[in-house]
Amino acid sequence: MALAAATTLLGGAMYANANAASVTPDPSTSASPTTPGSASPTTPGSTSPTNPGSTSPSTPASASAPEPTGTAGTGSSVSDVVDAANAFLKTLDDDQQADVLLDFTRANAVAWSNEACGADCRVGIELSTLGDTQLAAAKAVVEAATGTGTDTGYDQIGQILAADDILGETNSSYGSGNYYLAFLGTPSTTGTWQLHFGGDQLAVNLTYKDGEVVGTTPYFVGVEPATWTDDGTTYAPLSGMHDGMESMLEGLSDDELSEAKLSDPTTDVVLGPDEDGDFPDTKEGLAVSELADDQQQLVLDAITPWVEAADDTTAASTLSTYESELDDTYISYSGSTALDTAGDYVRIDGPGVWIEFSVKDGVVDTSRLNYSSVYRDHDTDYGGEFSFS
Repeated sequence: MALAAATTLLGGAMYANANAASVTPDPSTSASPTTPGSASPTTPGSTSPTNPGSTSPSTPASASAPEPTGTAGTGSSVSDVVDAANAFLKTLDDDQQADVLLDFTRANAVAWSNEACGADCRVGIELSTLGDTQLAAAKAVVEAATGTGTDTGYDQIGQILAADDILGETNSSYGSGNYYLAFLGTPSTTGTWQLHFGGDQLAVNLTYKDGEVVGTTPYFVGVEPATWTDDGTTYAPLSGMHDGMESMLEGLSDDELSEAKLSDPTTDVVLGPDEDGDFPDTKEGLAVSELADDQQQLVLDAITPWVEAADDTTAASTLSTYESELDDTYISYSGSTALDTAGDYVRIDGPGVWIEFSVKDGVVDTSRLNYSSVYRDHDTDYGGEFSFS
């Protein structure tokens, strides 16, 4: 079944991080009944304070993905994300908290990958080690922090994890249980911290500073298989991204396509993991400033699904910024414009926005396609906290 839980541990060991942060909650965000934004029983992810770590470590619970049935995020505020994070921490014992609460260092921030490398390339706590109550609270954090749309945000994340469960049926290196959650810095509406969540097909890096979202990238998203059917419902979590890019390219004339085509074939994302800050010195392809208004709108529409991975308020603000920068934005591609063959690739590169979408043969099932994409921002990756020059 597509939604079957993957509970196999990668390597059978948890990641041990010497840079573990203090697990003392920020007093300004502690969940008490008299504190604004406290985790009341109706708050997503709230748990009974009398039942921490309810599931025995010897019986790890099912690490099922969020239901990929159009379930959207909650449209929460930053304080809601903090409340959900604190509610999750209350379900954990001291050792588990030490796995989750880490320092916001460059080394921890860049510890994400699109490989099935488990704790060797990631920080945080593995979902498959959590009990039912803990897992529900972990999901609530991700839900509170991400967008509410269909095939974007929380709904897209759930579908990606479900696709990983399909791969896990034939290869135990994959599965929704092999995803990791960490807080880099202490969740709070003051100070700086990052929500860090992901696995081989996903990397969510949301950075908060003084109660504001200051970075929503890097955001890596991939899926294999690209589409599947389960119980009569067809899922295609990257369809909005794929279709937006395809429509953008289809809106170009032959001359414009010629100008947009990259001189060298590009068969995978360029700025994936471990490529932080390596933006090309010169933008390539077709300048959006040369396009008509309706074509420019297609470019903006193509950008939208990536931006909407974040909470709705942040997404709207970010999209407005990218719209104001369209005249200095470029689009380029390699392969065919249909984006239906291994080797097809498309890029949007602006003053801020950087998006790549790549079509490859499947890794586990080579007869099916694999979509990979990375969304970065030239200025606000990891909240702009680190220099990569």
